[in-house]
Amino acid sequence: MKSFYITTAIDYVNGSPHLGHAYEKVLTDVIARIRRMMGDRVHFLTGVDEHGQKVQQSARQRGVSPQQFSDEISAEFRALLPKLNISNDDFIRTTDERHKRVVRGLLQQLHDKGEIYKAEYQGFYSTRQEQFLQDKDRNPDGTWPEIYGEVTEITESNYFFKLKNYQDWLVRFLTENENFVFPKFRQKQVLEFLKEPLNDLCISRPKERLEWGIPLPFDEDFVTYVWFDALTNYYSAVVDRPGVWPADYHVIGKDILVPPHAVYWMIMLQACGLPLPKGIIAHGWWSINGAKMSKSTGNFVEPVGFVDQYGVDPLRYFVMREMSVGQDSDFSFSQFLARYNAELANNLGNLVNRTLNMTNRFAGGLIPAADEAGVPEKELQDLWKQVQAEVPQLWDGFQFNVALERTMAFVTATNAYIEKLAPWKLGKSAEPADQARLRTALATMAEALRLAAHLLEPVIPASATRIHAVLGYQPTDNWADKTQWSGRLQGNRVAESLVLFPRLQPPDSAAKS
Repeated sequence: MKSFYITTAIDYVNGSPHLGHAYEKVLTDVIARIRRMMGDRVHFLTGVDEHGQKVQQSARQRGVSPQQFSDEISAEFRALLPKLNISNDDFIRTTDERHKRVVRGLLQQLHDKGEIYKAEYQGFYSTRQEQFLQDKDRNPDGTWPEIYGEVTEITESNYFFKLKNYQDWLVRFLTENENFVFPKFRQKQVLEFLKEPLNDLCISRPKERLEWGIPLPFDEDFVTYVWFDALTNYYSAVVDRPGVWPADYHVIGKDILVPPHAVYWMIMLQACGLPLPKGIIAHGWWSINGAKMSKSTGNFVEPVGFVDQYGVDPLRYFVMREMSVGQDSDFSFSQFLARYNAELANNLGNLVNRTLNMTNRFAGGLIPAADEAGVPEKELQDLWKQVQAEVPQLWDGFQFNVALERTMAFVTATNAYIEKLAPWKLGKSAEPADQARLRTALATMAEALRLAAHLLEPVIPASATRIHAVLGYQPTDNWADKTQWSGRLQGNRVAESLVLFPRLQPPDSAAKS
């Protein structure tokens, strides 16, 4: 089995999970499920980033310890995973001892190699972003962008990592590996960033200013800075698992591609002599009803509450169907409702209902054997061959929205086949030829439904499992075998009914998500 290691970004515990967090988990889960279906030995990591000044300040405001504060928020992120049916294999916290041990070991290694030095720094500091700023970060009028919050001028001694020594190497690496970042235009943004000289990276904070962090192994009066702590989680989580590192993909938001993941992390690994990840997937942002997501203004989707009301698979389906990976997208309830009713309820759900209803009505609940396929059956089988070949290629290119579109087109064609064959009319006829056509139609409907569920399984796994169950079907582990058109359902007893996606009506507050 081929090893496949994939990670999400680890979420900062200074606030509760929102739609962006949910999407990243679902996107990564879909990729992980696909690779498992293809026979890979998958390791899927997610987790939380718990250190830093903002957590320390939030804990003080609440009157609790940073550890207690982190425990409470971390529990929210952990609880989100089963709610979204996420199949992660591990959940790491940066307060885990296994993580701290690796961070301190790498820092000591770099210090011993002379890659870390102490120097005095005088400049501007953003508490909100927990970073030092330069004049180039200012607005044209000299003010600081709002994202930095309050900016203060400070002078203090700190430890620095020799980042700039590796700039030429990183440019060469990205030039030689032009598909390292997906989508490709994001890689161009990294190279644009690297046209400006890099500064060495400040990797510490004095304990007198920040106690909530991992102490430097070579100077206990300092703690390590957020990126040297947080980024190392991808490696620290699997350092004791032979054959897992390097990661195949880090799945992250576009806002932390440059410089953290595409610059800091790559150079840190190179300096430590560790293999680099094979790729980075940088996804876009969600707006809500055409505006920026904001909890304070109420323009906000709380994923747990949404799942409680509408179900996990509808949310998973919508975010994967609506967003093209790497681009931004908008979440509106009206669009969710339109997708849900048209594609899940009226199309897929309708096919499930028809298949079960007519098999029970005309075949005593047992899926019959198909007689010789006619032109309508061959047309549907030919379409399946096209879809069967195309969808995995779309998956490989992270075009999950297009893959869902193609799959639903096959479901639509199957419903059109049913309209054309009209089994309800054939069932009223005593003619042997009509009865043969009826048996073939019922077998074809069931087989098409079985196959469509396989392609939908990574995105709506719970629904796919239920579809297969009501067909009396237990899938094998062989992807190539189980996606071949066959008569393997012959003789299976189907369930009486399954309302998989009941139609939704717009609530009075449909205008507000």
